[in-house]
Amino acid sequence: MEKYSWSDPTGQTAFPVAKAGYPFIFSTAFVTLIFALLGMVYLTLTGLLVSFFLCGFFRDPDRVIPNNSGAIVSPADGKVILVKNINDSVFYEGACNKISIFMSLFNVHVNRNPVDGTVKKVRYYPGKFFAANQDKASLQNEHNAVFLQTADGKSICVVQVAGLIARRIICKVQPGDDVLRGQRYGLICFGSRLDVYLPADAEIKVTVGDRIKAGSSLLGQFR
Repeated sequence: MEKYSWSDPTGQTAFPVAKAGYPFIFSTAFVTLIFALLGMVYLTLTGLLVSFFLCGFFRDPDRVIPNNSGAIVSPADGKVILVKNINDSVFYEGACNKISIFMSLFNVHVNRNPVDGTVKKVRYYPGKFFAANQDKASLQNEHNAVFLQTADGKSICVVQVAGLIARRIICKVQPGDDVLRGQRYGLICFGSRLDVYLPADAEIKVTVGDRIKAGSSLLGQFR
């Protein structure tokens, strides 16, 4: 078996951008063009900076996915801010491992499936907008939980959590969908976090402070 694979078709451009970013980028570019035609130099320069920032924010690079059996890959780019064994949660019945990943404005915000499996349930909660690195954000902020089950019956929950300025959570999977490890499934706009709930017997491969990449970094391993 090959060590790595592509879970999605590779991009056709040198700098792939997520489709969800097109309206933001095109709108800003159009306003910038108007400023330029009107001779508004400072506003034009500001518009250009914002346009370039949006292109960077919505970048969607291809990732090679580890193929080793039982691998659990990170669903997000960012910094690990919590690794904790908990006894119970609204997102997981019984003991489990909770891993939280904080995404700054400068991280790739496209989310990927951590395992091969089937979507059992998707649950959306329209909550508040606290800073995503605060503990209370997990339950009180707007969030979207995707409940997955592997072929051998192991359960995983991935929760997209909106941040202080995030106002849009995108999730493209539905109950009954079969998904692949590392496959793109969603995006959160403008700063956020992901919480991952793994079985208590999963071997955790990250620690607090680690910087990881969606699809290519190992989050854990099924024993």
